[in-house]
Amino acid sequence: MDTRHIHINDYDYPLPEERIAKYPLAERDSSKLLIYNHGQLSQDVFRNLPSYLPTGALMVFNNTKVIQARIHFRKDTGALIEVFLLEPAVPADYEQMFQATANCSWHCLIGNLKKWKEGMLRREFCVKGHTVTLSVERGGQAGGSNLVHFSWDNAKVTFADILDAVGELPIPPYLNRKTEESDMTTYQTVYSKIKGSVAAPTAGLHFTERVLAAIEAKGIEREELTLHVGAGTFKPVKSAEIEGHTMHTEFICVHRHTIERLIAHGAQAIAVGTTSVRTLESLYYMGVKLSENPDLGEEQLHVSQWEPYDKPATLLPVDALLCVLAYLDSHHLDALHSSTQIIIAPGYEYKIVKMLVTNFHQPQSTLLLLVSAFVNGDWRRIYNYALDGGFRFLSYGDSSLLIP
Repeated sequence: MDTRHIHINDYDYPLPEERIAKYPLAERDSSKLLIYNHGQLSQDVFRNLPSYLPTGALMVFNNTKVIQARIHFRKDTGALIEVFLLEPAVPADYEQMFQATANCSWHCLIGNLKKWKEGMLRREFCVKGHTVTLSVERGGQAGGSNLVHFSWDNAKVTFADILDAVGELPIPPYLNRKTEESDMTTYQTVYSKIKGSVAAPTAGLHFTERVLAAIEAKGIEREELTLHVGAGTFKPVKSAEIEGHTMHTEFICVHRHTIERLIAHGAQAIAVGTTSVRTLESLYYMGVKLSENPDLGEEQLHVSQWEPYDKPATLLPVDALLCVLAYLDSHHLDALHSSTQIIIAPGYEYKIVKMLVTNFHQPQSTLLLLVSAFVNGDWRRIYNYALDGGFRFLSYGDSSLLIP
């Protein structure tokens, strides 16, 4: 199959507005679970997920945490300007960014941009008993986003403190409602730790401490990695063929221990969510690069959109991961930090992910392409079953376990 020439119209389906879950269920693990097991379809309740998983398997979760990425400013004219944080610019490291004091810069989307051509915007508020004035100034444009410089007048206050005080959690645009106080809890996974995402890894929203305990009781190992989900996850495919779609770059972090456990499990994993899939499969291609040139820098390990298709790899997945581990050893690193732009679509050959827990995705989306590639094109039967069976769709909707 020539993946580049896939027609996105072939991945459309009718999704009535009333099937989009606007709010989660009161109990996360009471959501429905669709099971696709070697072509057989059935359903259950999510809390029973562990009973469908093989004892001794490895399950991989994305522990990213959604940040309060929306900040509003009011101009003297009364115009409301929204600054939506996409990814850090200076400092570029997420951890350093959130600890920054006095100033920092982000790549941002700007709402009502035409009303903010120049000049500085300011907002005064209270943080930890201190009055703080936050000022923002526009920089240049780059790739559809704007550079925005932030500065504030209290060195005791970090940028993380500022976001906690005035930022708003960015719930998905298709929910067609404003962020509510409840979203601050329900739009985070119970295991979220590392701040940086502007959208939740939604397959993880179904997990509770009860389900995680049942997974461990069954002898299934759990590992975590980090992929910071960007706003590009909602970016529609506007080109007729997917060749014309540019995938967004997302930043990943995988610790040595996780790579060691993957190797111990024969480079086979159950992925929780498409973000975990993208990270694990990208890890394979990073290993392929290192097998050819062990002296690459972390930035050179970036996986480009069409890399898996332009240069089909024959390296065994375990050998690829061993190359990554050797790289960490030679550079005395505890974790691999890099980025990926990988697009997974029909024609892609999965290397590491053997089972997938995921929600139901938007029509004509790259996430639906990823699912189709995983179930060998059988996505429409799965989605028809979900639509006929009253399943709830998208971020706050129900879930599926896919075993191809």
